Amino acid sequence: MSKPGLVMVGPLMPRVVEGIAPLFEVHRLWEAADQEALLAKVAPTVRAIATDGTRGAGADLMRKLPHLAIVGCQGVGVDAIDLGYARTHDVIVTNTPDVLNDDVADIAIVLMLSAIRRIPQGDRYVREGKWLKAPMPLTDTLRNRTLGMVGFGRIGKAIAKRAEAFGLKIVYHTRTLQIDQPYVHYPRLIEMARDVDILMVIVPGGAATRHLINAHVLEALGPSGYIVNVARGSVVDEPALIKALQEGKIAGAGLDVFENEPSVPEALLGMDNVVLAPHVGSATHHTRNAMAQLVVDNLKAWREGRPVLTPVK
Repeated sequence: MSKPGLVMVGPLMPRVVEGIAPLFEVHRLWEAADQEALLAKVAPTVRAIATDGTRGAGADLMRKLPHLAIVGCQGVGVDAIDLGYARTHDVIVTNTPDVLNDDVADIAIVLMLSAIRRIPQGDRYVREGKWLKAPMPLTDTLRNRTLGMVGFGRIGKAIAKRAEAFGLKIVYHTRTLQIDQPYVHYPRLIEMARDVDILMVIVPGGAATRHLINAHVLEALGPSGYIVNVARGSVVDEPALIKALQEGKIAGAGLDVFENEPSVPEALLGMDNVVLAPHVGSATHHTRNAMAQLVVDNLKAWREGRPVLTPVK
């Protein structure tokens, strides 16, 4: 029996490529000189798409594959996948939750510590020989600080668990109260921002959260406040953030994601009160291999007529 077709939108990890090769006839969209021609040619046999959280799968792509049944996404974020189209056309979407929680939570804590204790700046201070001339200036502290979680899903809870070990008071903002949690819930983000010292952003991307962190929220956070974003660049109004940092309306930031990554605004590159990371929250061998395997396992389950492991609801 011939294998169904699968469109791979962009390069994925070798474990994905090797795992799906026995299950599907794989068509590498990014390598095609004429992508439209390739899609037209393979559309009659394609049942699946393999992608990641950045490239996603828009309605325009899915519309060109009328027999599409499943989209396997390597990544927990699915804001780049048109879920509305998928649902109305009975296309299953899977992602890779849970397996990346710990590594993303670790990076969140690292960025928070690095921004407040100025760890990258200290590294440069030593390398540039400045320590030979004078001690490095004092930094802020985590002592007696309150951490406000913007979003409180699985990764948010993993971050909170780590933050408690540093003696931080934890509060959170979500649309609904989570009655099983011991932390104070803020229904309104602006009110939480006024009451905390650090905003930790870990909500899904997409239209519903676009520029959730805006100039008003940053103003409420105040001149001694810090923001850490390990969610999506779209969640933070980047020009408003830059302005707040330039004008001292907030003290600093730790950023793993950006609105137009991998392009980062020149203004951020030149700031000494910002710690920048190249979207590496889940970028460890262990976690990326686990994510890749979950993509394969979901596609294999569908191929064998079994329920997929991690459907996006």
